[in-house]
Amino acid sequence: MNIRYKLNGARHALATAIVLSSLLGANLTMAVEEPKFETVLKDEAFEIRRYPPLVVATTLVPGDMDAASSRGFRTIADYIFGNNTATPAGASAKIAMTAPVTVAPVVPAASAASSDMAAEQWQVQFVMPGQYRLDTLPRPKNEAVSLRELPARTTAVLSYSWLNSEAKVQQKTDELRAWMKARKLEPLSAPRLARYDPPWTIPMWRRNEIQIDIREP
Repeated sequence: MNIRYKLNGARHALATAIVLSSLLGANLTMAVEEPKFETVLKDEAFEIRRYPPLVVATTLVPGDMDAASSRGFRTIADYIFGNNTATPAGASAKIAMTAPVTVAPVVPAASAASSDMAAEQWQVQFVMPGQYRLDTLPRPKNEAVSLRELPARTTAVLSYSWLNSEAKVQQKTDELRAWMKARKLEPLSAPRLARYDPPWTIPMWRRNEIQIDIREP
């Protein structure tokens, strides 16, 4: 009887923790700024979007996808958390976190490589909050971080949930490319993995996307 009671209690505690964790993750995610876009086409999990010009902080990192993602995230997070110069006097400033964080293999545009995961260098990128322009952002102290403005672009997107392994990302990239090919959409960039959620988010509620910039259809 005591064992059954303890098991039921443990299950209840676990269920409560899962719900609280998901609500916390959802609330934090909702509070984080995301880039605005116009939806041109929606086809189940696939989309075509138009993005306006965006200012980004970016860094190039060697290694495999997981190692590069982690190292790149820390490098840019260090910049937005204050390793920067915001005034002529040298004072620093904190910049709000945004979503998504993207990672892309450094390969030739519109590459037809059999595996994007074979890349040896990756570009990790944060979109800067909309209140900033390129000339009003604090300057990074770390030379590995660069700031630039991306032009307006049209992007094909495949959305999905759960965790990201190299095999999963390659599978979703191949699915997006097949969808694009069937609609005669010309790729203009390497694929980007976009992740929207903090690491404690339950896998089934994680928001992931594969994004490939395309020529306007």
